[in-house]
Amino acid sequence: MITIAVCDDEKYIADQVKKLAARFFREKNMEASIVWFSCGEELLQYDKNIDILFLDIQMKGMDGMEAARKLRSRNFKGFLIFITILKEMVFQSFEVQAYDYLLKPIEEKQFTRTLDRLLVSMKQVSEEKLLVQKGYERSIISFEDIVFAEIIDRKVYLHLASSDVVDFYDRIENLEARLDSRFFRCHRSYLINLQYLKSYKNGVAYMESGEEIPVSRLRSKEFSVVILQYMKEWRL
Repeated sequence: MITIAVCDDEKYIADQVKKLAARFFREKNMEASIVWFSCGEELLQYDKNIDILFLDIQMKGMDGMEAARKLRSRNFKGFLIFITILKEMVFQSFEVQAYDYLLKPIEEKQFTRTLDRLLVSMKQVSEEKLLVQKGYERSIISFEDIVFAEIIDRKVYLHLASSDVVDFYDRIENLEARLDSRFFRCHRSYLINLQYLKSYKNGVAYMESGEEIPVSRLRSKEFSVVILQYMKEWRL
């Protein structure tokens, strides 16, 4: 289910957005829950997941731009769509990674075009996440959060950028098949995320987080080629 939040101190605007969003996802045969907040302070008190946020820029008290800055500082990764009456305010939206903006009065065609594009983006993002199951517990981990993975006694350990470690039973071959081209199996027991690679020398991959990962002799030549390919594909 997709969770949508609307934050606007004008209730009639919020009701319009809720109505349009409900209709859009109903026609797509997708479940969506919608919550409304009348101010930025109220939005920041909400501690549950939000996938799509419609946020008014000009509100009484804390404005939408400040609320967005605070959300991003808390690692909010949802899609942010600003609602505004002033087109010039849009230029400030880049600093808080806004996906798009809707001008008041909101036109249904513009609203639908924005959400059509957003669905495509959501699909791309979901393809860059790993579902991990440990017993009855499930975790969703973004590829970009994985620094490296190692296998010890049939158990995989994911070392994350947050310094957390997630462990579960699986074969490293299965994990490798589920990840994308930014990951390289440099050793029979290790998979590394090349975006966190700091340097490589004498059979050792030095990660930005300080870990030193062994690179087997059989994979060292391929590793050099893969690093160059990664630079072309991901860092240009």
